[in-house]
Amino acid sequence: MSDLTHVFAPEGVAPRNGYSHVVWGEGKFIAVSSQVPLDEHGKLVGEGDPYAQTAQVFENIRLCLAEAGATLEDIIKLTFFMTDFSILPAVREARDVVIDKDRGPASTALKVNGLVRDDILLQIEAFAVA
Repeated sequence: MSDLTHVFAPEGVAPRNGYSHVVWGEGKFIAVSSQVPLDEHGKLVGEGDPYAQTAQVFENIRLCLAEAGATLEDIIKLTFFMTDFSILPAVREARDVVIDKDRGPASTALKVNGLVRDDILLQIEAFAVA
């Protein structure tokens, strides 16, 4: 689709190989690839700490959305991927700092067998409309 804008690495987010961090079209439907708790240098943030990792993931999502001219308030759908649901309370606590839970987006939480690295506790993908 030629009318899509692809950004492989928004400023402040670690570069990736083979996919875009954020894609949007003319109608400003914005898809943000699953983000992991790596800083702009590719360093893990919050080793073993689900709250800190979630906060970094939402910062990465915020940066991706900003690249498309959107904010966290524009999110319509979140998908959480976790290897262990025992971290869910900390994930929700960190989410609630940046997402208004009274107007929260549609949401799905999935337990998975593994993520891209063993020290990563979760990934989150987001869809937004701006």
